Amino acid sequence: MSLDARERLIVALDVPTVGAAEAMVSRLGEAVSFYKIGYQLAFAGGLPFAAGLIAAGKQVFLDLKLHDIGNAVSKGVESVAQIGATFLTVHAFPQTMKAAVEGKRGSRLRILAVTVLTSYDDSDLAAAGYDMSVGELAAARAAQARDTGVDGLVCSAEEAANLRKIVSAGMVLVTPGIRPAGSATGDQKRIMTPAKAIAAGANYLVVGRPIVEADDPKAAADAIVAEIENARI
Repeated sequence: MSLDARERLIVALDVPTVGAAEAMVSRLGEAVSFYKIGYQLAFAGGLPFAAGLIAAGKQVFLDLKLHDIGNAVSKGVESVAQIGATFLTVHAFPQTMKAAVEGKRGSRLRILAVTVLTSYDDSDLAAAGYDMSVGELAAARAAQARDTGVDGLVCSAEEAANLRKIVSAGMVLVTPGIRPAGSATGDQKRIMTPAKAIAAGANYLVVGRPIVEADDPKAAADAIVAEIENARI
């Protein structure tokens, strides 16, 4: 997959208001071309804001992690497709993924299946009733996503190299939990630096707090783009 280094950075707009998001986008300027909008902003007017970003030439990843009965997922995806987003997440359960693939049919929207959240580790899975490791569950869900026709996966960079062996070359791997060296980990448990994530096979890196909470967000974004570029040499 041939992508410019700047296209591979997705900045997570994990901010409480559209005004704060607009201010951050303005500060970042041409340094960033791809943004992720999750629950916090989506529920605060973020969907019309997403449409505006797209109209302005930016790409948008709607991280809504849909998971419901098939009809609800399919109809929800149909609505999201009309916004013009590039990516939309659903949880990697077979019925949910199948419904999402049906709902996006005929559109340019790409469905990403969330394998295992990067805030989870093996003990969290055990507490939820899973009798397998994070790596085993991610691999099983990756195979199901591939067979369902999903466009890509959201996974920890720790699992990217192994999952790349399971999925087709055409499926994208999007990795959150990216932390430049020296950054605080926050609530993430499975993290990796940008360079190591690219080397592991990630196509896109999602970075939030290390950029949006930086004293100079544009400089932070530029540094990560440079690290992505250098990782490809």
